[in-house]
Amino acid sequence: MTLTLINLTYLIASVLFIFGLKGLTHPRTSLRGNMLGALGMLLAVVVTLIDRHIVSYEIIFIGLFAGSVIGIVLALKVQMTAMPQMVALLNGFGGGASTLVAGAALIETIHGEGILNAQFTIATAASGIIGAVTFWGSMVAFAKLHEIISGRPIHFSGQQILNAVTGLFSLIIGVLIILNPANTDLYWVLIIISSVLGILLVIPIGGADMPVVIALLNSYSGMAAAATGFVLNNNILIITGSLVGASGIVLTRIMCKAMNRSLMNVLLGVTGTIKKSAISADEFYKGRVKSATPEEVAMLFETARRVVIVPGYGLAISQAQHAVRDLANLLESRGVVVEFAIHPVAGRMPGHMNVLLAEADIPYEKLKEMDVINPTFEQTDVAVVIGANDVVNPLARTDPKSPIAGMPILNVDKARSVVVIKRSLSPGFAGIPNPLFAADNTLMLFEDGKKGVHDLIAALKEI
Repeated sequence: MTLTLINLTYLIASVLFIFGLKGLTHPRTSLRGNMLGALGMLLAVVVTLIDRHIVSYEIIFIGLFAGSVIGIVLALKVQMTAMPQMVALLNGFGGGASTLVAGAALIETIHGEGILNAQFTIATAASGIIGAVTFWGSMVAFAKLHEIISGRPIHFSGQQILNAVTGLFSLIIGVLIILNPANTDLYWVLIIISSVLGILLVIPIGGADMPVVIALLNSYSGMAAAATGFVLNNNILIITGSLVGASGIVLTRIMCKAMNRSLMNVLLGVTGTIKKSAISADEFYKGRVKSATPEEVAMLFETARRVVIVPGYGLAISQAQHAVRDLANLLESRGVVVEFAIHPVAGRMPGHMNVLLAEADIPYEKLKEMDVINPTFEQTDVAVVIGANDVVNPLARTDPKSPIAGMPILNVDKARSVVVIKRSLSPGFAGIPNPLFAADNTLMLFEDGKKGVHDLIAALKEI
């Protein structure tokens, strides 16, 4: 293939990536954005493999077929509730691939099949460090999300010092590789140390901070890919990695703001501390919680003109999105205005609730972001909270010593009536009680999210 045709194809792929990212900024255009991005990646992969004469055409087509089958199977089989785990794995695979490719390029170059220069050695060291941190950090995130290991933060004495020492050693080995690239053993030592660093940076982060971690690891995977692009002198890899890295860090910053977290603390792995409440839930609530039946809750909707539904991780776990859609349709058939309040970090990854509700074909225009919906809660007759906890906890506004102090929340407590569908009074990821559950205007429907909504629908139909 001529160099002109290759560069033209890379240019087209880059444009498709940019338009794809633009499409992903809104739920209505997200499918088109995904398709554009996928098409761009297909063009980039095909032209790279054919141009570089890396393997035979037979191997290329076998690889494309195998990858396509695996991708289709995962897309069809993985539940929406497990999508955060899937994203963590994909981030990790991207980082791992960058690390291995850079290592292979280093070995190939040392054996006289490439040009050894400062760009190559610096990029190789960067790819090794960032890629290994991304891979193992993502594996820990996956294990926490999939409950293979505890989702709680893991802390031990001297943890931050160990993190700093491990990071410093990674940088020192990276410099040694730049100064003496012929010693390829140093690269694999770098991978081992950076892998330990990746694990250490993520184990102290708890489930409440996972949306931030997912976004950050996504950025890391892009930066590793960009570094590998400089290793291979591949323009499309540099562009793609830069787009992913930049968009990931922007999203991380948005998530930090939504959770009142410091971006620097997230980068250094010092978030996620959970302070267990000094008193038990029973002592905190002390009989002030008003439990209700589905029939009693249904009566609230008789005079309601506006209802806001607040989805949380409990909705995802119980897979109640379709039941919630049916509840909204039933209320709307009775002339009630129904909207959905979406907190940026509700669930386990950015946009988790948007994805779940979109799966149930709930119209995009009904999904209202926090800044839009918060001023309207005082005009809301009934706010229905399904499986959400920390994102609606008033302590974020009232208790400066709370672990969630300063975190922007959905102001559901300002609605005229609040219904919380939850299995128990257990705390959220922050490990603290929620005064909303004992508020004068709150009724608790103690039930699994999906069953609770189904029971509420049945009670409404009886009225």
